[in-house]
Amino acid sequence: MIDPHAAPETKYASYPSLKDRTVFITGGADGIGSALVQEFAAQGARVAFVDRQVDKAAQTIARCGGATHTPLFYEIDLVDIEGLQSCISSALDELGSIEVLVNNAADDNRHTWDEMTPEYWDDRLNTNLRHYFFAIQAVVPGMIEAESGSIVNIGSSSYMMQEDFFPGYAIAKSGVEGITRTLARTFGPHGVRVNTVLPGWVATERQLEKWWSPEGEEGTLNDQAIKRRIYPKEFAQMVLFLAADDGAACTAQEFLVDAGRR
Repeated sequence: MIDPHAAPETKYASYPSLKDRTVFITGGADGIGSALVQEFAAQGARVAFVDRQVDKAAQTIARCGGATHTPLFYEIDLVDIEGLQSCISSALDELGSIEVLVNNAADDNRHTWDEMTPEYWDDRLNTNLRHYFFAIQAVVPGMIEAESGSIVNIGSSSYMMQEDFFPGYAIAKSGVEGITRTLARTFGPHGVRVNTVLPGWVATERQLEKWWSPEGEEGTLNDQAIKRRIYPKEFAQMVLFLAADDGAACTAQEFLVDAGRR
């Protein structure tokens, strides 16, 4: 019987093309974002990331202690688009280029359709979708000039599963696929790839502390083909593949990492 609480012991791939590659990650202090920072750093990439959680960002950097390049951190709330683009400009000054953008930051706070206000609607889209586009706007000119680049947008399988406990979040996340498919067509002739990776229920610290219940996990595992938890580190492997040269023929696609739930 597979223990759903046990992380798999796996030797993951090493990608030579990621060594010294420059990567910018939004929401990199915690959860999936922290795993992304750590996994890219372990590949030898030069990583910059933004978040508003300063203490957790420091913890993430500390976990990258053996990396060739120490990740750079910029504190910002991503609803501040001008501030985000300023951080990207600073990263460009520090790193010289951004070859990979991972749009990850999001907030899946629970809410119901009947308590939605116009102000909270705007907040959900600003928090979960708007900054994706404007981060792309800031990094793509350099990618076009270099005639190469990879943009990975982290979506969510929640809208596909018709989950109804956070409509503003799910609706915003459905828009991620629109960004990916539209801009993949726009940037493809310039050698820039755009893809979406959609997590299922990933066992992050936030999910376990805020939303986990025995009944909820039982229902999720019953839906999944693989009867165990998904961990942030293994979710990150799909993002690494798309950022590396190994994913060079992949664009305008969505990749589910959900243990076969959908």
